[in-house]
Amino acid sequence: MCGICGIVFDDPGREIDISILKKINRTMIHRGPDDEGYYLGKGCGLAMRRLSIIDLEGGHQPFSSEDGGIVSICNGELYNFRDIRSELLAGGHLLKSRSDAEVLPHLYERDGAGLVHHLKGMFALAVWDDKEKTLILARDRMGQKPLYYLYHDGALLFASELKALLEYPGFHPALNKKALAKYFAYEYVPAPDSIFEGISKLEPGHLLHFKAGKISVRRYWDLPVGEELNIGESEARDRFMALFDQSVQRRLIGDVPLGVFLSGGLDSSSVVAMIARHREAKEIKTFSIAFSEKSFDESSHARSVARHFGTDHREEVLSPENLIALFPEVTALLDEPLGDASIIPTYALSRFTKKYVTIALGGDGADELFAGYPTFQAERFANYYRKIPRLIRNGVIERFISNLPTSDENISLDFKIKQFIKGAGREDISRHATWMGSFSEEELKKLLSFNPSHGLYEDTARHFKNSMLASKGNRVLYSYKKLYLADDILTKLDRASMWNSLEARAPFMDHELVEFVFRLPYTFKLRGMTMKYLLKKSFEEILPKGIARRSKKGFGIPLAKWIKGPIREMTCDLLASEKIAREGFLNPEYVSEILDRHLSGKEDNRKKLWTLIIFEKWLENWGARVFARPE
Repeated sequence: MCGICGIVFDDPGREIDISILKKINRTMIHRGPDDEGYYLGKGCGLAMRRLSIIDLEGGHQPFSSEDGGIVSICNGELYNFRDIRSELLAGGHLLKSRSDAEVLPHLYERDGAGLVHHLKGMFALAVWDDKEKTLILARDRMGQKPLYYLYHDGALLFASELKALLEYPGFHPALNKKALAKYFAYEYVPAPDSIFEGISKLEPGHLLHFKAGKISVRRYWDLPVGEELNIGESEARDRFMALFDQSVQRRLIGDVPLGVFLSGGLDSSSVVAMIARHREAKEIKTFSIAFSEKSFDESSHARSVARHFGTDHREEVLSPENLIALFPEVTALLDEPLGDASIIPTYALSRFTKKYVTIALGGDGADELFAGYPTFQAERFANYYRKIPRLIRNGVIERFISNLPTSDENISLDFKIKQFIKGAGREDISRHATWMGSFSEEELKKLLSFNPSHGLYEDTARHFKNSMLASKGNRVLYSYKKLYLADDILTKLDRASMWNSLEARAPFMDHELVEFVFRLPYTFKLRGMTMKYLLKKSFEEILPKGIARRSKKGFGIPLAKWIKGPIREMTCDLLASEKIAREGFLNPEYVSEILDRHLSGKEDNRKKLWTLIIFEKWLENWGARVFARPE
């Protein structure tokens, strides 16, 4: 586990400046505090920061082939490396360590860029072929590990974090206005875009080839297409449990202490249940965050699961003051705006967990596999809602709902109803994006000082078109996996954990498990109004009573109350009209209206305001790097 970066010139004879490479690499010291490594060749320089997980003494990167002609660096974990290593040794290759990453240059010697098809794990990797003067970059199938790249002034640069690329001399980035509009719509910037012009994200399941100034990017993996599996519930449950068990076992490897993020929800509790099959109870360390704000707190359920399995459980209680104190620290680390407020408690949980272990497993990804968000239930209602005459919808129903009193509680009923109405009448392409995001297309026209409309939902449309899955429900899940999961959930998890030098693993993201679940009929995910149907049926007799059937709470924070109370002054300062007008990106009158209506209790604008707060803090921390202004 580490951060990686590199520079490859068009001119294979151009010398690499080691001081520049070191400067880029050291921006990611938090990703790898234990070690650093460098490769300098003609026209190519590679670097890495290491968090030691496997083969603590012998896992120093970069690794090379026997003759030194192939060099590789890797961020992540290759869970099946022992099997690959045995194959390579049998084929005559010489491997000197027990590190998972050492298999890469030898596997490339054997299979070229096809090496990615043999890897099971989470990874972002680079392989340099010195003979062919060719660079290969690849990212894991789910997008658990990040990789950014930039072509500038005759050089391809890449890094695990965006801010590392900003250190390259002579590169003066401009704000990507199209990406900014998408951020306010989605609450994140969908790949392959980034918030800066010129910097791209390599998409999950993609491979980049660079040689002599030419870049080509292709997809090497996607979810299965075609007919769904025709199997019964019992067989589906048995096959799922076997694959999930296998996935959890793979993610128990390592030479450092390991634990589990335990919220007390179905997903993380299922991970604990599977680990309990293979380890003594006292060996299982579980970690939770408790909130003094009761509508957000799940700690009693986490304790119930911990008692049930007898785990070594630790809990940290956080007050609003504790969480608010983390805000400047977290936002200073965000080199690209991310409007998911749960990054703050995720960061707090990672920091707490790191005191005891170096690896943490969690339940991330289950919602995107098994239709675990209320939006999937809402989809059922939307089909009926759209049949109501528009005159009645707009003139009666929506007017009545807009006048419902607002609540500051976590995912309150009025919040859910109003969010439903916001997206229910829209077409398939934009409906879920509207439900999950902050600003609708119409609202963005009021918010931004430039035209945001072109291609706003092009990413959602692209994934809907590419899915080729048999049922509409599975196609919707496909778009969630490609967008929300990769660019929000997994991004949040990677950043929050790696900022604390903690490796986070997600057993639900094993690609063989994902492939199987996506081939199941949608009724195994959402049956009637029961979300995560198969997952609940699989664990309802294994977990403590009631855990499998609990309503989803989410890992949120009381934003609505905070904005009216402890962070009111900060919010007003960040969103002051004079400041907004001076920056030139947003409409200050509309921003003031959003804020005033929230503070007065007329509207619950927590999502809109949080995306605005995060953007303004990002500008405050990174705005000096942004030179372009809207036309």
